[in-house]
Amino acid sequence: MTKTDIAAGHNLTMANEDYLESIYRIMTEDGQVDGVRSVDVAEQLGVSKASVNKAISTLRDAGYVEQTRYGKVMLTAEGAAYAADVWRCHRMLRAFLERDLGVDPETADAEACLMEHALSHDTMLKWFAYMSEHGHAIPE
Repeated sequence: MTKTDIAAGHNLTMANEDYLESIYRIMTEDGQVDGVRSVDVAEQLGVSKASVNKAISTLRDAGYVEQTRYGKVMLTAEGAAYAADVWRCHRMLRAFLERDLGVDPETADAEACLMEHALSHDTMLKWFAYMSEHGHAIPE
C-alpha cells in the first residue's frame, strides 16, 4: 500500500489523513482554537505549502475543514472526529511499539504513522481494549 492509497474503512488517502491529523495536532497541542496556518502544517509534515494547499482543498471538498480565502484552516466537527481517531490510533500504536515491543521512540513513531492508516475501526477498538487491559490506556 502506498501513501496515496485509501485504506479499507477510511475515507481519505493516507496522505490526506496525515494532513488532517497534523491540523488537529497543531490545534490541540498549541491551543490554536481559531485555526492553523498552512505554513505550520507544511513545517510539521516537512512538505511544501503548495502541497498543503492542495490537501486542504481536498479536505474542504470532503467536508473535513473550512477555510476563508487565505485564512486559517479550521476542522469541521466531522474533521475533528476523524482526525482525533487517527491521532489516537497513532499514539496507541506508538505506545505499543515502545512499551510492549521495545522499539526505539523514533522508529516507533515513524512506523505508527504508517500503521495507523491500515487498521480498520474494529481492529483499532480491539487494540485499544487490549492496551487498556494491560494497563496502557490511551487518552481520548
